[in-house]
Amino acid sequence: MLLCMQTHVRGAWHGWKGDTVVQLDDGSKWKQAEYHYEYRYAYRPEAMMSGDQLYVQGMSRAVRVRRAR
Repeated sequence: MLLCMQTHVRGAWHGWKGDTVVQLDDGSKWKQAEYHYEYRYAYRPEAMMSGDQLYVQGMSRAVRVRRAR
């Protein structure tokens, strides 16, 4: 069973650029683990983590991430 966690990106979001590091409201940092480029600016968008996939509101798809800290 995969657990889903709903949260927000901390601060400004500029999209996926291939090596993006995302900080979530709980202070955890996640580094993009697969290449995907997609730009979209948003401030504190909602985010949903499911397994090793992170979906950020407004983006076209979830991206695989790994814990950076």
